[in-house]
Amino acid sequence: MNRYLYLYSGGNPAQGEEASKAVMAAWMAYFGKLGHAMVDGGAPLAPGAQLLGKAQSSKVTGYSVVQAQSLAQAVALTDGHPHLANGGGIEVFEFLDMPRP
Repeated sequence: MNRYLYLYSGGNPAQGEEASKAVMAAWMAYFGKLGHAMVDGGAPLAPGAQLLGKAQSSKVTGYSVVQAQSLAQAVALTDGHPHLANGGGIEVFEFLDMPRP
């Protein structure tokens, strides 16, 4: 199995306690649906420092890590993802193995 990074951007924050609970319940249900494919549920990210050089800001708002057989399968696992349902976007990247000294 390969590991994949979901980078979240955008989305509409929940307004109020009830809406926040509903959003959290949707995320937990989604994580439950993925089962062992969910490696790390991740976290939302606060604004950070930008040391960009000539690069553009990524506008990342959170991340998760999943495992799948292929990039296509990792993308397919986003079906029904609550972040997409809430107006956000997801970029999917494969982790590459790096030689360790």
